[in-house]
Amino acid sequence: MSKKLIPMAISYDFDGTLAPGNMQEYDFIPALNMVSTEFWKSVHELAQKHEMDQILAYMWAMLRQADKADIRVHKSDFKNFGKNITLFPGVADWFKRINAYAKSKGVRLEHFIISSGIREMVEGTPIYKEFTKVYASGFMFDHNGVACWPALAVNYTTKTQYLFRINKGSLDVHDNSVINKFVPKEERPVPFENMIFIGDGETDIPCMRLVKEQGGHSIAVYNGSKRGARKHADQLVNDGRATLGAPADYQENSVIDQAVKAIIDKIEAVARIKGH
Repeated sequence: MSKKLIPMAISYDFDGTLAPGNMQEYDFIPALNMVSTEFWKSVHELAQKHEMDQILAYMWAMLRQADKADIRVHKSDFKNFGKNITLFPGVADWFKRINAYAKSKGVRLEHFIISSGIREMVEGTPIYKEFTKVYASGFMFDHNGVACWPALAVNYTTKTQYLFRINKGSLDVHDNSVINKFVPKEERPVPFENMIFIGDGETDIPCMRLVKEQGGHSIAVYNGSKRGARKHADQLVNDGRATLGAPADYQENSVIDQAVKAIIDKIEAVARIKGH
């Protein structure tokens, strides 16, 4: 049997999946002297008025409100806003633990973010280094290093393209040469069957469904302290969009921990049967 490691990928949403709430609500919105409800109401009104994509609307609102409040928006400032984002239990050491388990099974596990949140804020979190690639909405910065325009807006439908990028090994967003090229399934670097998508909200449904329908697994997580959250996750499972619903608890022996290890076991077993 070949000793080549079996490729596997876990893709995560960020807000509500790895961290409670929206990342902008920790330090950024308070710095504007606004409350979250006020900010998101202005975003909704902006999107409605101009028939804008909701993601582009909130990114524009961030820049506009920051300018009105005389708040700096350099890349380093966004990273600083990301430093105080609270992570769900077990997230901080999740990657080290699950990578070690995968390696013990002959599996090479990579992690990706696919989020409508801000990539520059994710870069400020202590877990940023754990990801092979972060696909999230991001800004373009001018010659003074100040955010001036959205460079990438990731919404619920565009999220799915990044799963195909992982599947085909076309990880650079600016390069479409491979992503649009026909590649036989057996030649793709990371088969969909060897993928897990973990998310929590409506914007994650297309990704959940795609991965599940292609033979992989989708996990709908929920904040156990949030009213009605479990019911929503259970509905995603009942509707066939997710494989499993679980609390957003990544500690050892948690539901997610046990489920992901079981999926790793399955991937390893299937590869062994195929003579990997």
